[in-house]
This record gives sequence, C-alpha cells and structure tokens, in this order.
Amino acid sequence: MRSSRVSCKRRFSRSIVLLSVLLVAACGRPASPPAGTPTDSPATAASTDERTFTGDWTVTGNRRVQDLLPGQRAGIFQLSGSLLLNGKERLNRGFYAEAIGFSDTTTGMQGRSVWLDEHGDKVFSELSGEGIGPGQLIEGKFIGGTGRYAGISGEYSFKWQRLGAIEGDELAGRVVDLSGRARLGTANVASPTTAGGPK
Repeated sequence: MRSSRVSCKRRFSRSIVLLSVLLVAACGRPASPPAGTPTDSPATAASTDERTFTGDWTVTGNRRVQDLLPGQRAGIFQLSGSLLLNGKERLNRGFYAEAIGFSDTTTGMQGRSVWLDEHGDKVFSELSGEGIGPGQLIEGKFIGGTGRYAGISGEYSFKWQRLGAIEGDELAGRVVDLSGRARLGTANVASPTTAGGPK
C-alpha cells in the first residue's frame, strides 16, 4: 500500500516537471499571428499609390526616312519638348520629355522616352505602336525611374498630331488624348501639390 502511494507521488511529480518544461518552452516561442494579419515583410508592407493623369506634350525634332521595298519605309526619329500633366493625382506639374525610336511600315514603331522634372529626377518608359503618323495610337509603359520615381510602373497612351508640313527632316507637333496611370511605392509617394514647391 505504501509502495503504491510512493509510486503515485513520483508519477505526479514527474507530470508537474514535464508540464513546467512545456510551459517554459511555449512562453519562449513567439506567437504566430492570426491568419490574415499584416506582417512586416516587404511583400505585404509595401503598398502602392496609383495616380491617373492626362496631359499635353508639344514637341520638335527630326527624322530620317529610308525607302525599302515598294510601299515599305523605315525611319528613325528624335523628339523633345515640354510635357504638362493635368489632374489632382498627377506625378508632377511638368517635365522636359525626350523620345527616340525606330519606325517601319511593316513591323511598326518601337521607342524609348525619358521625362525629366525640375529636380533632375527621371521617369523612363518604352513606346510602341503602328507608327508615328498623324492619328496613330502610341502606347507607353513605365519601366522605372530615379529619385522619387524609382520603382514606378504603369502605362499611358496618346496620338500624334503634326503642326504644319514637314520641312526636310524637321518635325513639329503635339500629342492629343494623352492619358495614363502610374503606380508608386509608398516610400516614394509625395503629394502632387507639394513636391517641388507649389503647383
């Protein structure tokens, strides 16, 4: 009888020790957040700021055209001018914008564009379309930037409209129906009314 009581006490003591060890281990381990709780990982903490805009872009430049097979022509172009954006969510009030590209009547147009703001920060984009003739749709895709535009993404589109007749290799025109949207990471978000001073 006494032996049985001693055995029970030993089993009870062992159970207390084991329970204490389990409680200490559990308290030292960080609790897992409930499902759906935001974490600090870059994938979940970095939200984006999407801005829509319209604009006007007046450009001058030059082009060189080469006749190929009957009905086929290829050319290179370089354009630059002032780009003004509209809307409360615009990236900035204005940029100095440049574009270079290659156009072929068979394969279409491919180009690149750089927008430069008053602080020297840049926005880079790719251009594509059927050509640079009047009324033809040109689409742009943001591929990155510097300064406050680092990591920018999004897209825009416009149509080309000539101003007067082409004289030699000289070009002058403006874009119409320019509109688009851009996405910025929260680290690069700045108020469109305060960035670079009053707009």
